[in-house]
Amino acid sequence: MAKLNQIIAVEKGVKSKSLQDINTAHHKVQKPALLAGISRTYQPKDEEGEQLPPESTRVQIKAEDVLREMSASLTRLFDVTATKDWANCSARADVIVDGRTIVSDVPVSYLLFLEKQLTDLHTFVKKLPVLDAAESWALDPSTDWWKTDAVRTIRTKKVPRNHVKAEATDKHPAQVEVYYEDVPIGYWTTVKFSGALPARRVNELVERVEKLQQAVKFAREEANGVEVTDQRVGDAVFGYLFG
Repeated sequence: MAKLNQIIAVEKGVKSKSLQDINTAHHKVQKPALLAGISRTYQPKDEEGEQLPPESTRVQIKAEDVLREMSASLTRLFDVTATKDWANCSARADVIVDGRTIVSDVPVSYLLFLEKQLTDLHTFVKKLPVLDAAESWALDPSTDWWKTDAVRTIRTKKVPRNHVKAEATDKHPAQVEVYYEDVPIGYWTTVKFSGALPARRVNELVERVEKLQQAVKFAREEANGVEVTDQRVGDAVFGYLFG
């Protein structure tokens, strides 16, 4: 008895061949010349008249034959697809991570949905903002934000100063050079806050998503290993359509 994963493996090829066969059949019946035949003979008016050979063209394609060929091809497609869809109704498996059952008895169609969603979640989680590793962070219970220790820095102001390069004389004024000196005038106390996540937390989330991804894939493979019963739908459908 075949398994569901074997049916899935051949389905694509059957679909491709059926599409090709349908296109071929469509082109055949759209060529009137292939469907037409003729037979004619010539008889002169009298015995002395010119004798001409008979002419004939055979019918190359019969529409009924095309229908039979197309029916055979599509019957295979209908049967394979029906076998897969009937089996999908009973193909189920548990999603298990580290021995813990996360979801029980999951249909294979939902497992495929989970795989897609977890791929998107994995991308999202890997791009979560991370706290700056250059700072030391602690969780502030009053705000539920992360914060750094207070850092005190000096605020300065540039104050002009005079430097006498040469004293004044009775002939020359004093030569004075102006320069600026940074003079402390106060203090800044800075505390940084952040709503980002510690790298450890992000790594933990990424690991959880990846574990669940693997568990879902394993469950899908297990579900697809269910034995299938061949369905014979095509004969009934085309027996009615073209019978």
